[in-house]
Amino acid sequence: MLIGLDPILSPQLLYILRAMGHGDRIVIADANFPGDSCASKLVRLDGVDASRALKAVLSVMPLDTYAEDPAISMQVVGDPSEVPEAVADFQRIIDETAGTAASITPVERFAFYEAAKSAYAVVQTGERRFYGNIILTKGVVPA
Repeated sequence: MLIGLDPILSPQLLYILRAMGHGDRIVIADANFPGDSCASKLVRLDGVDASRALKAVLSVMPLDTYAEDPAISMQVVGDPSEVPEAVADFQRIIDETAGTAASITPVERFAFYEAAKSAYAVVQTGERRFYGNIILTKGVVPA
């Protein structure tokens, strides 16, 4: 345990977050996400929901202020304008914890999977709400 760090930030996850560079992406995924087949690096947080994982990650990682879409979610199949409960929760967490404002951009399901395959890592949570997935782009920490 370390002072000031969320205890769900495991040594493996902290290593990944520290090793990521500006512009690298990380996926926080729900329990149904095909993490094992998408991820080059997979971290499992099975007992944690995606909102809790997002809050922990954003406590140590800045969002990219230069990226057009620093936070991406998956569109609802059949109703791309719908905002799922999990995504609304993610937006609230970003609004409360991210150093800069960022709106979540929804993308088509298979485009989301393709983006996830090129991400630095996937954090697979125990999230049970549908569409509980988000891709974050890492920003910089100023001097």
